[in-house]
Amino acid sequence: MKQTTATANTEVLSFAQNDDLEQATATAATEVLRFAQNDPSSGTSGLGWGSRVFLLGLMVGCAVGAGAQAAAPDKLMTKEQTRELFDSVDSVMGFVSKDSGLAPVEHVKRRLLARAEVTRYLEKNFDEDESSKRLQRSEIVLKKFGLLSRDFSLRPFLLSLLTEQVAGFYDSRTKVVNLLNWVDPEDQKPVLAHELTHACQDQKVGLEKWSSNGLKGISKTASEDNSRVQVDELETARQAVTEGQAMVVFVDYSLKDTGRTLKDAPDVGQKIRESASDASSSPMLARAPLLLQRSLLFPYGDGLGFEQAVLVKKGKDAAFAGVLADPPSSTFQIMNPDAYMAHVPVPVLRMPDVHAVLDAEYEPYDVGVMGELDVEMLVTLFGGRELGTALAAEWDGGVYYAGQRKSASVADKASTGSVGLVYFSRWKSEEAAQTFLRVYGEQLPRKYSGLKERNADEQVDEQVFSTSEGDVVLSVSGETVFVSEGIGLAAARKLHSGFLEVQGRGPMKMAMQPTRELTYGLVKGMAGFGVMKAGLMERYTGGR
Repeated sequence: MKQTTATANTEVLSFAQNDDLEQATATAATEVLRFAQNDPSSGTSGLGWGSRVFLLGLMVGCAVGAGAQAAAPDKLMTKEQTRELFDSVDSVMGFVSKDSGLAPVEHVKRRLLARAEVTRYLEKNFDEDESSKRLQRSEIVLKKFGLLSRDFSLRPFLLSLLTEQVAGFYDSRTKVVNLLNWVDPEDQKPVLAHELTHACQDQKVGLEKWSSNGLKGISKTASEDNSRVQVDELETARQAVTEGQAMVVFVDYSLKDTGRTLKDAPDVGQKIRESASDASSSPMLARAPLLLQRSLLFPYGDGLGFEQAVLVKKGKDAAFAGVLADPPSSTFQIMNPDAYMAHVPVPVLRMPDVHAVLDAEYEPYDVGVMGELDVEMLVTLFGGRELGTALAAEWDGGVYYAGQRKSASVADKASTGSVGLVYFSRWKSEEAAQTFLRVYGEQLPRKYSGLKERNADEQVDEQVFSTSEGDVVLSVSGETVFVSEGIGLAAARKLHSGFLEVQGRGPMKMAMQPTRELTYGLVKGMAGFGVMKAGLMERYTGGR
């Protein structure tokens, strides 16, 4: 459980000396996976605050959040060790620059922090950031979809996860690499390789501005809804780029004594992706809902896979400077790098004027893309991983809108019963559309009490239910699926007609600009801390 980076590198070297490079890369893959599971700067649908924080835990050997080990007193670095660590920054920067092709940062400011200082930093940014504010709103929508259980408290769980495991970070606002006074200097050097990659990225494009879609507030018109949908996944995709590039450098640094790199040892990246679903090495993450686990790991595993694909096919310059200059705009492109390299447009559906139908009774609450990553997580949760992977590949666009009842009391506004939700999606085949609707519909008894189907009210290809939170309507029309929850039947049918009409009869509109997904807040937010936004929260929160 307390495997350190230094030990991993020693094992890699010894295996390489025995010409067993397959075993060497397997060992490196294990260590990188441990790192990804404990790095707060990745953030699942996240909490991005312009900083890159690493929740390293087992990877750096400090086990800051692992049961009894967390209670052990810290062994603080000596002055000599601190000097050695600070001096190593420039040499590690040289490796990072050569490995990535990005210009080195001439002088990186560095600071040593105590554990309590890191905790205060995380808590302060969590409470103040715009991403966190959107996360708090999005939590109800996530629960309405069934991605989180109704009684799950997202904020305290995420704070516990972050504060237990954070180990170091680059802050793109202050341009400072923050190091830890309780972790051995040798164990922090691979972390430095990852974090200094962010410093080079920051110098190249300015991460604060580059990673933001510029959206603030809540859209209140059809025009604003469609503008938001067009850029809804930007931050999630760019988070995967920055973390994916940093993971490439991290892997190469871990393999440096073997003379190999990720480009000529691609099995390392493959092993990481294959193992990315294993959260057992992190006690907190093992207890997390699937949504948080997947969002946490997405920027690392899928980001690494995306970058590796570009690296192998087009080379270093294209994978680093090229992707920063022409970044992907959606999780569809991250999960399908060949589509990105072939410049395949991103599927984006249009929003009708839902306000004309709903605004008399509902306040606009949230609107966005239900993207390929969201679909994968939702179907995996409801129908298993094999089906989740298969149906995600059949996704061809999806959008959602949530409104909150104006009549809801202050207390009621914290519950899913106060929210009306509509979701419209398109699939690559009628079979895929029908399969998704079946899987989604089978979960209604888990989400609602008092569920009763009203066959007498149903039209062709439509199911109507009464629930404790209002009407639920499920409908399939060719390759499209419509879901309405908590909204009256007459209004739901008007909305369904509106969605079908604005898509038109011609080819589906394609987004040429970045979009933002339902779980964006988580992915980006966790990544903003250095781990999850591991990507969880940002897609729903909207920050970096």
